[in-house]
Amino acid sequence: MLSKACIVGTYQRKLEAMVEAAPDLVLTVVVPPFWRDERGLTRLERAYTTGYQMEVVPIALNGSFHLHWYPGLHKVLRRVKPDLVHIDEEPYNLATYRANVLARRSHAKTLWFSWQNLQRHYPPPFSWFEHYNLRRVDHALVGSQTAARVWRAKGYVGPLSVVPQFGVDPGTFRPPDRPRSDGPVHIVYVGRLVPEKGVDLLLNALVGIDGAWSATILGSGPAERGLRETVAALGLDNRVTFRPWLPSAAMPDFYRQVDVLVLPSRSRTNWIEQFGRVLIEAMACEVAVVGADTGEIPHVISDAGLHFPEGDAETLHRHLCQLVASVALRRQLGAAGRARILQHYTQQQVATATVAVYREMLA
Repeated sequence: MLSKACIVGTYQRKLEAMVEAAPDLVLTVVVPPFWRDERGLTRLERAYTTGYQMEVVPIALNGSFHLHWYPGLHKVLRRVKPDLVHIDEEPYNLATYRANVLARRSHAKTLWFSWQNLQRHYPPPFSWFEHYNLRRVDHALVGSQTAARVWRAKGYVGPLSVVPQFGVDPGTFRPPDRPRSDGPVHIVYVGRLVPEKGVDLLLNALVGIDGAWSATILGSGPAERGLRETVAALGLDNRVTFRPWLPSAAMPDFYRQVDVLVLPSRSRTNWIEQFGRVLIEAMACEVAVVGADTGEIPHVISDAGLHFPEGDAETLHRHLCQLVASVALRRQLGAAGRARILQHYTQQQVATATVAVYREMLA
């Protein structure tokens, strides 16, 4: 498996679960030592590394989502001689194209993974990469039904399975040992600080909420300065706190101190929320969640949380007023969220489904 996402420690639990689900699976996972993006530099965390081999291979053009690649990958493939190469990258990226070419030269079967839920058309060379990867691959994994429809519309006709990239470990992401207190209510946003995530909408929705509450904005990004200015302009300085990213291993304890998580994303012409991983992490910890009706958010939450029309700060405000006022509602939604995770989104379920795809490909 080639996966820059697996530098995140909590994501590695899926890799252990895959080996547990298939004792005959010999798994080698290629990861970079770090990855750069608008949040900064994320270094490899070694959290769950039992039962499989982790190979650390530097990335060329690190931080370029479309053009990064692994110069040392051919050496790993030559040494490991895999039967199957799982390319955990979008099919229009150089890393996917190059890994697919190398793997197929070594007579390994291949699959790629995609979250792409917009039918976008790319200029060369990305259209060339995509064309090759749509026609020369043995299976495709996608994270949502929307993504499945996109790739079918773009001409992919081969075997395809809908399996989220990662789930959560419900033993790690679990509720606090004691029931949460009645207040003050802790409301949070977790994620990138960019316009499409709608954090400004959340800040406006917080104005005028009665009762004892505080809010935390956890993350970083280019919109942070403007959001801090908005907090000051709205007079929320004594209610809203900004915090930088936490290591993934610290997130379960963070969620256990939280009452409500809000994901207020808004659609853009070039982006729609693809999943909202913070939702399943928070739900597993029995946090009440509120999400905008855009992209995959309503499908992930279903009836285990509250929804509001995309961009509608007024409805979000009413939902937050309800949640601040009612501990019973918070606990009801928290329990429903946990139940939904156990039914659909555990790492074990994702691992088992992924291994089933491998077996189908190799049968």
